[in-house]
Amino acid sequence: MRIVTPETLAWKNGRLKMIDQTRLPNKLSYIHCDTIEEVWQAIKELKVRGAPAIGIAAAFGVLVAIRNHKGKDSEALIKKVDNAAAYLASARPTAVNLTWALERMRSVAHTMEGRTAREIATALKKEALLIHDEDRTLCRKIGEHGAKLIRSGSTVLTHCNAGALATGGMGTALAPVFVAHARGKKVSVIADETRPLLQGARLTSWELMQAGIEATLICDNAAAKAMSEGKVDLVITGADRIVSNGDVANKIGTYGVAVLAKAHGIPFYVAAPSSTFDLSIRTGAEIPIEERHPDEVTKGFGTRTAPADVGVYNPAFDVTPARLVTSLITEKGIIRPPYRRNIASVLGGRRTSTSRTASRSRARSRTS
Repeated sequence: MRIVTPETLAWKNGRLKMIDQTRLPNKLSYIHCDTIEEVWQAIKELKVRGAPAIGIAAAFGVLVAIRNHKGKDSEALIKKVDNAAAYLASARPTAVNLTWALERMRSVAHTMEGRTAREIATALKKEALLIHDEDRTLCRKIGEHGAKLIRSGSTVLTHCNAGALATGGMGTALAPVFVAHARGKKVSVIADETRPLLQGARLTSWELMQAGIEATLICDNAAAKAMSEGKVDLVITGADRIVSNGDVANKIGTYGVAVLAKAHGIPFYVAAPSSTFDLSIRTGAEIPIEERHPDEVTKGFGTRTAPADVGVYNPAFDVTPARLVTSLITEKGIIRPPYRRNIASVLGGRRTSTSRTASRSRARSRTS
């Protein structure tokens, strides 16, 4: 089974290379990040986005931060790692993969205290590449498990972008579609445009067309009509954080899609790797929600569409209650209700760290 998807980001020749997703679909172009500030900016400005992808980018960002470290002082190097992790974690607070990946990098550095700076740097590079490689494997497994839920002839509705562009592999929500398609199933996708930054229109549609999968783009507010006309067989979205009771934080508008799916008797699935689960949080009410700049709503892509002085509420994410989620698709299998018990059972009680990195990230949960 051969599935070809774009390589979203990579560590090549000592530099972080990534697709500039703000240029899609008009132009497929790449950027190179040579400073940690450039990595932070790329994450903040959505040049790289999607929970798994920004976690990988952050891990490589630590390598960027220590790349020019000189001398044998390992304590100074570890301090650089800590500072880089705290700084990168502030870029976007909602996606737990960001702090998860950074904590893995910090852990490697601190467990090697007393070793040479060169040995620590080598281990950090190995860990960052491992995080990337693991994500490729996780995406494929999510695709294999999720493909079982898709019958030939089905139409899947998705929201935002959770394909290869959001990960280090073939994606999360789109992975079951890619696998089903590769296995010869006839499958089509309805993509919500996903206001205000149009990730569904710009990215999901582009990815599906590149893969030769039938794609139909709709305005966000056309989802109810599509469902009422029987055009949707199932919904699959990704996630930026899933907590211990099964509540899911994902791109703004996901909650509304879940409500509509429930009203029309349509299964609503969420696909995410275990790294997206935060079992230190009991309910979605505790998830920090990023609020972004008003210009994304009033002056999206440079064209003013609202009065300059109008008040704007621009949350980047919302929380879908567990009661609306049919099942969670993970690399370890499909998790069904009751979620609090079954998530802990399937994932083995995995918790996110309460390290300084995570604490600083939550403290900075309000960004502009």
